[in-house]
Amino acid sequence: MQIRYLHTMVRVLDLDASMAFFRLLGLEETRRIENEQGRFTLVFMAPPGQPDCPVELTYNWDGDTGLPSDSRHFGHLAYEVENIHDMCAHLQANGVTINRPPRDGHMAFVRSPDNISIELLQKGEALTPAEPWVSMGNTGHW
Repeated sequence: MQIRYLHTMVRVLDLDASMAFFRLLGLEETRRIENEQGRFTLVFMAPPGQPDCPVELTYNWDGDTGLPSDSRHFGHLAYEVENIHDMCAHLQANGVTINRPPRDGHMAFVRSPDNISIELLQKGEALTPAEPWVSMGNTGHW
């Protein structure tokens, strides 16, 4: 029996803010479905050249009162990055809180506008630990 990865779905409260966040990570929109009868929009976003590895942003037009306040029932999305220090600096410069800084040069966590935990992992070997990350504490949880 074979199994094939399709996508990870996350519910979002503000589609524009969520798409802007995932664009900061470098993802791009690969597909969109507008369903008037069901009153929802599905936006699939993936890293360039990897349309088969999307996150599906599900936006309910009439709101989504069923969302838990912390989204902890979901775990996290994980993305490999070329340079974790540069990615965290880019995100921070655009107002994203670095919840778990890459003190080890290997791993960091941030959260989307909908409180979805995002794990960032350094491609290949860990980078040499560097400031400001080494002395930066955790913020919140992930």
